[in-house]
Amino acid sequence: MAIAGIGSGTLARLVAQSSTLKSQLTTLSAQSVDGKRGAFYGDIAGQAARAISLRGGIARGEAHAQAIDRALGRTAVAQDALKRLSSVAETFLEEAGKVSRADTSRIGALASNARQAIAEVASLLNTRQGSEYVFSGADAANPPIPDPDGIMTTPMATGIAAALGSLAPGNGSAVLSATLFAASSNVAGDTPFSNYLLDPARGLSEPRQGTLAEDGRIVPTGLFANRNAAASAAASETGSWSRDLLRGLMTLANLSPGQTNAGTDFDAVLGSVKAGLKSAMTALGEESGALGISEARLEAARTRHAEVALALGSQLSDVEEVDLAATLTAMQDTQTRLQASWKALSMLSGLSLVDFLR
Repeated sequence: MAIAGIGSGTLARLVAQSSTLKSQLTTLSAQSVDGKRGAFYGDIAGQAARAISLRGGIARGEAHAQAIDRALGRTAVAQDALKRLSSVAETFLEEAGKVSRADTSRIGALASNARQAIAEVASLLNTRQGSEYVFSGADAANPPIPDPDGIMTTPMATGIAAALGSLAPGNGSAVLSATLFAASSNVAGDTPFSNYLLDPARGLSEPRQGTLAEDGRIVPTGLFANRNAAASAAASETGSWSRDLLRGLMTLANLSPGQTNAGTDFDAVLGSVKAGLKSAMTALGEESGALGISEARLEAARTRHAEVALALGSQLSDVEEVDLAATLTAMQDTQTRLQASWKALSMLSGLSLVDFLR
């Protein structure tokens, strides 16, 4: 409000005071609605840089927490698959232990069950979490077993079948060498595994995938269908729990009662199967255990992010938000002072300039 002819003095100061009080009331009114000191960083003056830094820290923590949630979803699915794969290996290790040359009645049923188990293993290796295949390494958009229904027609399966078909007294060692060769191949097309996983320049040499749980800290979570991720391969002839498991099942799938005529060579083949299945079980346990350690680390990181977010949020609130109770009190006080100022201004503005100057 302005009064013509008066640029200084009591009336001018009162006008300025009223204008200031009105501006303060407008600000306090806005703050009482949304609890914020202002809509722009300029409204918090020297605290703007701190607010930006705090918001950046909160955003990074949220991004890490979201990545951890996705990773834990994948690891939970992977753990279920590993558990079932281990159960398959354990079941057939037990069943193979019941077979002997003296009792051939179990062999036919065992071979049939092994063929069904091979299909289940292929399906488990193609386990997905959402759109991602958990055993595909970095190639998560594509299945590690491209043709699970045709697994028994791969050179790995047919090679093992041919070797078992030749089992006879005196050639047990040659049969085992042939099954090992078929199961260990990294030539594209020779095994059920994808070309990506078998490529020396890509999947065969890539490091284990991980999750960025915190700035500069990656937790390993990736798995491979064709090779071990964390498990030791020291006790494995093929070097991989999946190959040990498939080799054993494919060998059992091609057993027949007549092969017991090979005598001790039959025993050697069966003994190799049991050793391979036991090795697969051990490695699957190691994979599951290592993944469990990673899950614990991820969960601990997620908890830390939640705690840090709470602390940073509190600090940001101190910078950007007002004390609502204090704001409402200040707004009421300012409104009272403004009304008094307007009343005084109204009274003074009614005087003539001559009366005012007397």
